[in-house]
Amino acid sequence: MTIRSALDRRTFMRLAGSSVAVGAATLGGTTAASAAPAASAAPAGQGRRLVPPGKLGIQLYSIRDKVSSLGFRAVFERLAELGYAEVEFAGYTQNQVGPITPAEIRTLLDDNGLVAVGSHRGIRDFAANMEAELDIAETLGMRHVGTADAPTNDRTVDGYRAAAEQFNGFGEAAAARGLKFYQHNHDGEFGFAEDDPSVRLYDVFLEHTDPASVFLEMDVYWAFVGQHRYPGFEPVEYVLANRSRYPLFHLKDGRTNPDSAGGYDMVEFGVGDIDYQAFLGALTGSGRQHGIWEQDNAASVAEPPHELDSLGNAGRSADALLALRGGRCG
Repeated sequence: MTIRSALDRRTFMRLAGSSVAVGAATLGGTTAASAAPAASAAPAGQGRRLVPPGKLGIQLYSIRDKVSSLGFRAVFERLAELGYAEVEFAGYTQNQVGPITPAEIRTLLDDNGLVAVGSHRGIRDFAANMEAELDIAETLGMRHVGTADAPTNDRTVDGYRAAAEQFNGFGEAAAARGLKFYQHNHDGEFGFAEDDPSVRLYDVFLEHTDPASVFLEMDVYWAFVGQHRYPGFEPVEYVLANRSRYPLFHLKDGRTNPDSAGGYDMVEFGVGDIDYQAFLGALTGSGRQHGIWEQDNAASVAEPPHELDSLGNAGRSADALLALRGGRCG
């Protein structure tokens, strides 16, 4: 069964339309076949929060320049002030500031009331020393650990099946330690197999990984870029058809650009055109999902009249995310 057949349009619209009646402390979304401005969200104070404060996270890759120049201590202090509650790592070094151990990082997290929600590491890191990677994850108090690497560079059906088996091994090792292993997508995973253009590679990966031990972190921006480049799917339909497999989301905004091969330009959250009120509004229910802000180019792109400052982008994006509402109450 294909993902699109798993959730027909009528069912999908019913779920999206009924989402506003579900409880307040959830993270959620509808489809956005044609993206609309996030500014369409209900005014502050009206409707349920789509990103509860205790579930707002940040991928540290977004502010990697600050981690390198200021160090984890100063960065964590600032993130706590900005309203972030969770941190996803992109490495455990602070370059210019000097060496630091995972145990010392954990102390800084605890001192600032922050929780390590996950980490991006390379497939080679896990293949070379999985247990050491899991030791660090446990030290930092994570419940999830994963990779932003594509499952494989072999874009054939058999290549993705083989990659799925490797990920099953990673997932089993993580599960044995009480952790969830996850893969973060970019746009390429939504492309079609080189040896069978009727098969979407992401579908192969989903089908052949064990749902009990291999999880997904949907980067919503890259999923919409994938939709632009490889049409024929709705990002949120993957989530609605596989609810338990998506514990984490990257909430990254994009402004439509017809001159871009990907269809969007990456921008700070709240000034783009991806309809997050719709996307998140459909993901009602358990409240288990974690919303993680990321902007790969935060240090090099600023929305006028703001100056270049990745932490400035992080602060404004946090405000925009926490202001998202899923409709009117009452």
